[in-house]
Amino acid sequence: MKNSKIILAFTFLFLALFMNAQKIGVVDTDYILERLPQYKDAEVRLNAQVDTWQTEIQNLQSEFERKKAAFESEKVLLIGDQLKQREKEVSDLDRNIKTTLSLRFGTNGEIAKLRANLTQPFQDQIWEAIKTVSEKNGLGIVLDKSNNISVIFLQKRYDFTDKVLDFLTKGTTSTKTPAKK
Repeated sequence: MKNSKIILAFTFLFLALFMNAQKIGVVDTDYILERLPQYKDAEVRLNAQVDTWQTEIQNLQSEFERKKAAFESEKVLLIGDQLKQREKEVSDLDRNIKTTLSLRFGTNGEIAKLRANLTQPFQDQIWEAIKTVSEKNGLGIVLDKSNNISVIFLQKRYDFTDKVLDFLTKGTTSTKTPAKK
């Protein structure tokens, strides 16, 4: 009798846990970003700025190479202060190139800050759309398969990427997006 009550209690506990199991959905934020025209525009602006900075670095590098070659060829003719001054010019230019590279393309450089500023509004929009779609569909957990989460198999009914994308693009002038493959 006592054992049957314990088994019955465990059965009810198991059923309660089973009934409260969360529904899981999956989205692909990279796929969504690729299909947002505003994001593509921001990406074009970012790439244009990167190209400008790369050209600037290449110009500095060319000037450095030219001055270094001139210094090396004239080195034997220079004496005293002239030698030190030319050597300082070359080393200052080299230091300037390294500093500029670090400031523009380093881990905490301008490119990282610009990328964050350009992408943050889109990430916020996607977050709000995912939140709305997940609440509408009763999802308790939403995984992003574009951020190194290994989804080995996924039935289409659990992939909410297109629903989130439709929510985001609803009201824009673009036509309906093609179905994700």
